[in-house]
Amino acid sequence: MAAQRSSTNRATSDEYDDVEGFAVAVVREEADWKVTPLSAAALSSLSAAEAELRELRASGAVFGLIDIDDEFFIILRPGPTGSRILLSDATAAIDYDIAADVLEELNIEIPDIDPDELDDVEPWEEGDLGVLSDLGLPEPVLSVILAETDLYPDEQLGMVAQRLGFANEFSAVLDKLPR
Repeated sequence: MAAQRSSTNRATSDEYDDVEGFAVAVVREEADWKVTPLSAAALSSLSAAEAELRELRASGAVFGLIDIDDEFFIILRPGPTGSRILLSDATAAIDYDIAADVLEELNIEIPDIDPDELDDVEPWEEGDLGVLSDLGLPEPVLSVILAETDLYPDEQLGMVAQRLGFANEFSAVLDKLPR
């Protein structure tokens, strides 16, 4: 399955060849946060991202933040009874397989929108707005972050990191990634 359905994908490095963006794992152990990069496969495969996050096996919370092509993001939080997922823009499923996989996992149909009309459609999120509420990011606050459509997805994820208290760790990892 291709990482992106559109034929206009660009590469920034050999490691992230199909799409631009980043994928990081965030782990909360007691009062400390740890942020580490995920493999390039996490940018194109929801199952690969989920498998990598499950392998971390931390005693605290584990979740992934995935930014695809500065177009949308995914918050993925594996749990014992399945994963909790939030997709920042459901319309991304028209062009990106990983977004379509998220909607499939959520049992939501891909929006029936003409690709030529995508620029005229307001994005909307799908999934679990409470995915990080137990860690200190309530649904209403995450909704406000998602409503900031003037921000790029990496900036929105930066706001998530700031709100939860791992902005420095998040920035340090992003600064080291090929972008």
